[in-house]
Amino acid sequence: MRLLPADLPERVLLSQEVHARPSEPLASPGRVSYVAVLVDADERDRELAHLARLCRSHGQLVPANDAVHWSGLIGGLRLKWERHGEFSSYTALQVSGSPSGAGGASGVSEPFAETAASHLPPGWLASVPGLTVYAGHAELLSAAQAPELAELQQRCFGGAALIGSTVGEGSGRVYSDFLIHADGFSRLLVVDQGNSPVAAGRLLQRLFELEAYRMMALLAFPVARRLSPRILAIERALAGLTDDIARDGGRDETLLQELTRLAAEVESGLSASQFRFGACRAYAELVRTRIAELREQRINGLPTIDEFMSRRFTPAVATCATVSQRMHDLSERVAQASHLLSTRVDIARERQNHALLASMDRRAKLQLRLQQTVEGLSIAAIVYYMAGVVGYVFKGGRSLGLPVDVDLFVGLSVPLLALLAFSAVRRARRRAAETDEMS
Repeated sequence: MRLLPADLPERVLLSQEVHARPSEPLASPGRVSYVAVLVDADERDRELAHLARLCRSHGQLVPANDAVHWSGLIGGLRLKWERHGEFSSYTALQVSGSPSGAGGASGVSEPFAETAASHLPPGWLASVPGLTVYAGHAELLSAAQAPELAELQQRCFGGAALIGSTVGEGSGRVYSDFLIHADGFSRLLVVDQGNSPVAAGRLLQRLFELEAYRMMALLAFPVARRLSPRILAIERALAGLTDDIARDGGRDETLLQELTRLAAEVESGLSASQFRFGACRAYAELVRTRIAELREQRINGLPTIDEFMSRRFTPAVATCATVSQRMHDLSERVAQASHLLSTRVDIARERQNHALLASMDRRAKLQLRLQQTVEGLSIAAIVYYMAGVVGYVFKGGRSLGLPVDVDLFVGLSVPLLALLAFSAVRRARRRAAETDEMS
């Protein structure tokens, strides 16, 4: 017997969503390589096919066609694939105790001398469909294996300026220079100070995702830089057109065409950039969330990740937000100027239409007067011809011998004939007016 109403069609999917993309546990010492690849929609099938060939060659289950994540053993590695909104990520972890893994001290004697990605089948990672957005190697060392800061800076990062902090309320330390090294990967070194394998894996996932989201957010920065000169030119053109509108030089139609062109240019820029700017805001928020989850504490002499991002990343995001807002403001200003000018053009047209109607009214009155004059002449002509007919009738009677005074009878018939003609014309005019009203 069923205890619940019918399930929402998406109930199971939504419930599983909060458990999606779990982090892979990793014990120290260990190595991880992470690659985020921007994949177009039409490359998704190729991406799955490329991963499926790797799975079959190593006896692993092939991911389903609608899968968004997969993990399995590939030789001495655990490989995890995840599909995000715009990009896909590949995480390779060396399994502790494997022949090529990082399970022994010899595997971590020289950090970054060997990487997890180097144990993937030759050429497989380079053949992944899409464009690399972020790639990083991470070394997880125990506190006893970690070199001193000066030695670490030289051996692991080539003497570059380091960014580092204690994370997880003292459970680990994180170091990076956030630079791309000669192999195309950036480097993260994590010193384990009591993390469990699950917590260590979660920490590395946060760090990798932080960098992937940072790069995805910064995809909007080149767009903002390209749009800035275009926005400035449109703003100057709009200022000039607004001045012309204020001067009222009688070029309203031409100005309206120019404003329409500017509006089309602004809307074109908006439609081409707003998705990227919206994605920038969303990814930047994810970066801030991941940084907050680290719960950083300062290491003397080193800027924290939060400070580094505030100094380098936040201004770029602010630039993108400013350019996006300028585009929206410019669109509103162009729309307001167009509305103002359209209103003035409409008023001018209404005045012209009013003058035209007044002229038509005057012509109609003149036509009516002319018609009335013609009607009077028509009545006179009708009476004249009808009087002639009456005269012929009476002349015929006199010829028959009747004592008829023709001139007298014709003269007496003229008023009666005029009245009849006038009544007939009025009746014809009334019927014409009624016909017009009905139509």
